[in-house]
Amino acid sequence: MTRLIAARKRLLRVRDVQHNQAVAALTVARDEADQISNNASRLSEVRQELFGQQGVTFGALLASRRELAGRLERAGRQLDGALYDANRRIDQRDAERIMADRDREIADRLKDKAKAAREEQREARLAAIPSYRRMQMKDVAG
Repeated sequence: MTRLIAARKRLLRVRDVQHNQAVAALTVARDEADQISNNASRLSEVRQELFGQQGVTFGALLASRRELAGRLERAGRQLDGALYDANRRIDQRDAERIMADRDREIADRLKDKAKAAREEQREARLAAIPSYRRMQMKDVAG
């Protein structure tokens, strides 16, 4: 029975490590999504600043600003796609974390069941010992 408990403890340690890895992967995915979101907002700000200046503007300058704005717009759309993918990764990592947490809880319950079974076995052994023998064991232990 002790080997069973030791095996369950090892299983619990493995499940705990798997859970910690899943939590770390979720954190990394959230950080990536935050970074992409920040980059998208910065691109939007830069694009807004291109046409924020009032006054006389030369045609060549206006054309170059328009070209740059078009490039920033395309980059923003690409970042939107990357942000969508990052959010999907977050959902996937969160599902993995939930599964790892469930597996860890199952392993914990298995370990507790093995300990309870060991205690029951110990109690059954003590109950099987004749009463005069129990008295002798108490005298020796006491």
